[in-house]
Amino acid sequence: MSNDKIIRIGGASGFWGESDMAVPQLLEAAESGRGLDYIVFDYLAEITMSIMARARAKNPDMGYATDFVSAVIKPHIGAVARQGVKLISNAGGTNPLACAAAVRAVIAEAGLDLKVAVVTGDDLTSRAAEFADGREMFTGEQFPDPENIASINAYLGAFPIAAALDQGADIVITGRCVDSAVTLGACIHEFGWGADDLDQLAGASLAGHILECGPQATGGNFTDWESVADSMDNAGYPIAEIAGDGRFIATKPEGTGGIVNLGTVGEQMLYEIGDPQAYMLPDVVCDFSAVTLEQLGDDRVSVSGAIGHAAPDTYKTCATYSDGWKMVAPFFFIGMDAKRKAESFADNALKRTRAKLRASNAGDFDEVLIETLGDDSHFGAFEQAAEAREVVLKIGVKHRDPKAAMLILKEATGMGLATPPGLALFAGGRPKPTPVVRLFSLLVPKSEISISVKIDDDSQEFGNAGGTAFDPATVQRPAPPALADNVAPMIEVPLIDLAWGRSGDKGDKSNIGIMPRNKSYAPYIWAALSEDRVRERFAHFLAKPEAPDSVERFYMPGTGAINFLLHDILGGGGVASMRNDPQGKSYAQILLATPISIPQSLQSSLAKAL
Repeated sequence: MSNDKIIRIGGASGFWGESDMAVPQLLEAAESGRGLDYIVFDYLAEITMSIMARARAKNPDMGYATDFVSAVIKPHIGAVARQGVKLISNAGGTNPLACAAAVRAVIAEAGLDLKVAVVTGDDLTSRAAEFADGREMFTGEQFPDPENIASINAYLGAFPIAAALDQGADIVITGRCVDSAVTLGACIHEFGWGADDLDQLAGASLAGHILECGPQATGGNFTDWESVADSMDNAGYPIAEIAGDGRFIATKPEGTGGIVNLGTVGEQMLYEIGDPQAYMLPDVVCDFSAVTLEQLGDDRVSVSGAIGHAAPDTYKTCATYSDGWKMVAPFFFIGMDAKRKAESFADNALKRTRAKLRASNAGDFDEVLIETLGDDSHFGAFEQAAEAREVVLKIGVKHRDPKAAMLILKEATGMGLATPPGLALFAGGRPKPTPVVRLFSLLVPKSEISISVKIDDDSQEFGNAGGTAFDPATVQRPAPPALADNVAPMIEVPLIDLAWGRSGDKGDKSNIGIMPRNKSYAPYIWAALSEDRVRERFAHFLAKPEAPDSVERFYMPGTGAINFLLHDILGGGGVASMRNDPQGKSYAQILLATPISIPQSLQSSLAKAL
């Protein structure tokens, strides 16, 4: 296996519904520059799977990311074929065979000869009854009523994708796989890696993790957003130049907007991970704690140091299920005492609604959430805003009956003439009750899942490589950064002056990744941001703020970064939540406001970092 070979992979999609500008941009870059070997697409999230499952239930030809066919294949298949770029996508969703059929129809219409492969085996929905005794892998809850199940999908890995490429596939379509598998599969095929090439698998998985959210690696959601604000209308999509040893360079097409630097790549590395020393994937357990980043030049960052451990013997499997209905309605209050007016209005609207529910024996709401936005409420006890003169009030309720959920809107709007002054009703049309879709995660032994790779009429079973039960107790934790002695005098600065940060969700958990702008800041950030202090900052969101294990903290000595994992903090997460931020995307911004004590002697380096 030679380390001289480099493959170039472009990341074109991070979710279903993202802009369609990536493919023409990447193809143009490939034609005018060094070329691309692959373009990869990630369309799926847990809620996306439930939406696709409902679409397929209504129409057996649906249930996949139709954008992949209409916005990628139809307009660009000629250029793809001419350049020899291969496409790997999880656009298949809950119906990968139908997606492949639609792609083949477009290829035939264009008069091209391209092989389309499909990886199946992730869809376990028909086996719901088999999991009736299963337990949720995080909470221990009992498996929901199989009648309420919308989807069950195992997160497959990259080796079946590589097998499809080995058989000559030009386009590979999967159902649910881990997001990084579309990148790792190409690398396994190109470099001939086996299941024991663990560090290589971990390195390419990290490359896939950097690519999987598109322009989040090139300036999107970047802490230093002002440095790229004027160019993000033409945001560059990320490219990974991957070597045979798993190291890679993150870059983007020349002439595009955004930036690729230590901050953008570091933030994306930290995005939506839990324990950075046990990032669990079907093909490898990754340790990213020793990863180092090096700026090689403009928009070129070298990434190395990922460590791999043996693959687990189970597939993480996610079920989505219906659990009643929710109604979330916005109102606006303007003027002096806006927040108190909003709270009074919400309180009286709920009293009226509950009186009618009792009168009809409909039962009380399962959950009620009243939030105001515009008054620093997301900062909890650490809010600093002066009294707001305009706020958005959100009244959210959950109920078994959609009519009962709808009643809150009827009664609240009916109070329009019996309200504190300053009410302004939402002008965008009345919201409607929507299903509460919850996530249930479990582990399924690999031996119980059958995977197939189908190219045209040829279907081959893919043998699972097995794996080893992972024991977290075997992880050797790095020593935290030590504070220097005699560093007085000290000054306080906001964390954002010292670090970049990004946050995201996994079910009802959120992670917050903090990476110092200079590794010399790491000891002071670590000393200041204890689990207790972070728990205090987010006490208003945590379901159990008093629980010592509600916040976990992990150190990553390669970059000096810290990753925090906050449990039961998103109000159920995803569409089950009624929060203003059900995915924790703003949590890094909240934490970055925290004051941190540093030696006054670091002020000069601080100015350079900013």
